[in-house]
Amino acid sequence: MHGETSLLEEIETCRDQMSQVALENSLSSQEVLQVSRKLDALMNQYDSMTHKPHQL
Repeated sequence: MHGETSLLEEIETCRDQMSQVALENSLSSQEVLQVSRKLDALMNQYDSMTHKPHQL
């Protein structure tokens, strides 16, 4: 689970970064969108690590 903990820390750092960038720019700025996409990718990666696929 070490990878999971590290990923959670990276997600939290990215959230903080997005908040800071949003304070310095408009919410629709390219900088905010870029950090938001990175955060989405990290969260999707975390979701893939922690959730088993549904079985039919």
